[in-house]
Amino acid sequence: MDDRQERELLKALAKERPGRRAFMQRAALLGVGGVAAANLWTGSARAAEPRHGGHLRLGIAAGSTTDSLDPGVYDDSFDLAMGWSFANNLTVIDKYGKLAPELAESWEPSADATTWTFKLRKGVEFHNGKTLTADDVVTSINHHRGPDSKSGAAGILKSIVDIEKDDDRTVVFTLSDGSADFPFLLSDYHLIVFPDRDGQMYWEDGIGTGPFVLENFEPGIRVEMTKNKNYWKEGRPYFDDYSVLAILDPSARVNALQTGEVDAIERVDVKIVERLARVAGIDILENTGYLHYTFPMRCDTAPFDDNDVRLAMKYALDREELMRKIVRGHGTLGNDSPIGPNDPFYDPNLPKHSYDPDKAKFHLKKAGMENLKVDLATADGAYVGAVDASVLYAEQAKKAGIEINVERVSSDGYWASIWMNRPFCACYWGGRPTADWMFSTAYAADAAWNDTFWKNERFNELLIKARSELDQDLRREMYSEMQQIVSADGGAIVWAFANNIMGISDKVQHEETVASNYSMDGFRASQRWWMV
Repeated sequence: MDDRQERELLKALAKERPGRRAFMQRAALLGVGGVAAANLWTGSARAAEPRHGGHLRLGIAAGSTTDSLDPGVYDDSFDLAMGWSFANNLTVIDKYGKLAPELAESWEPSADATTWTFKLRKGVEFHNGKTLTADDVVTSINHHRGPDSKSGAAGILKSIVDIEKDDDRTVVFTLSDGSADFPFLLSDYHLIVFPDRDGQMYWEDGIGTGPFVLENFEPGIRVEMTKNKNYWKEGRPYFDDYSVLAILDPSARVNALQTGEVDAIERVDVKIVERLARVAGIDILENTGYLHYTFPMRCDTAPFDDNDVRLAMKYALDREELMRKIVRGHGTLGNDSPIGPNDPFYDPNLPKHSYDPDKAKFHLKKAGMENLKVDLATADGAYVGAVDASVLYAEQAKKAGIEINVERVSSDGYWASIWMNRPFCACYWGGRPTADWMFSTAYAADAAWNDTFWKNERFNELLIKARSELDQDLRREMYSEMQQIVSADGGAIVWAFANNIMGISDKVQHEETVASNYSMDGFRASQRWWMV
């Protein structure tokens, strides 16, 4: 029995857990003799449970030389795969998409949800041996607050009026308005907890409470970590070592997986999914989450400061063709709202922005711009297929009298120099598990990551009201109206909700249910997966 055959059988034990007869039949099909298979069945029952040891290496489709250990500036999957491996949040989105406790063991709201009291776990230690206290939480959250904050989490924390330490294990948040979703926000990847040092969050050395200890950080290249033997989650992590490698080119990522340079990759190009699935020793893991692809237009910059131009750009895009040729069925159509089918407040009845060059021309005429020329900055690092999608969009827009000059730029530094700087570009969003969170992060007028620089008075009024409304039916009505507003007036062309598609070595095991809020098991692969 060779290594490949053994791995196939171990996978059957660990994932499918077949009966002995089914297992023996699987063994026969693989050409494994009865005695060898029986020995494996009886002697490898442990394979159904996670094993300790090994080195997990992830090939990530992002990373920039501008990357930093400061969580306030985290903005791509390289940062998430790194930050959530050496640090923790107060709360976490579990593998079922539900909110769960992490550094906080419990929380309790006031009757009007304007005050939230969090109780911290006992005995949690940072990598340097310091015990986690309320001071660490207060300074870590305050790092992202204040009028001069450039943090990507600044927008979602605007409602916090005060944070107080009640005792060493109790933190009290006071909000300006009630927020039914507040504990969800504290699971945001920017809001990992670092030690307090003289009233400031000390992030510079990457000392956290997480499953791995940071050993080496090369911005935009790699991160290397070793197992935290004193991790507070008993039995975790399973790996002895963990590495994150930035591999921005889709073909290079696949090659790295096939040659064994890495054990798992994200954002597999849909054009090669079926071919890669047939490669011996490689599995495809795919699930539907919150990932969506956009073309943001800056509403504070001509010509996109005119909504008729924005509508023309939306009608000039043939989403169905992009779905066929770019996403290839691995997702669902978008309709210029970031709230997808997985969200309980998703409104499927929004007026559709289907491809209609005549409507596009109508709106261009209203704007006095029958012959519109715009530049579209794009890169493979924006999302898989972003360059091809941009070129296809340019061809489609010609029928509406719109000339799109596709400017292919470098993936390195894309999120620092192109996104939120150029008037029109390609972008992806990992999405957020609540409507309020997504809207507050990227669509609120004062959000740090409002990448369309869009301001709508009615939308922002509803955002505050819906956040504090505890009646779910009334919240649904408000979120429906907000989706209609952002679709009809906003600057984001949200054209697809794409599946998370990962390629994984069959040496790597995971539980049957894998988190879909982000790729790589919600970027908790380092502490949830194990090696066979």
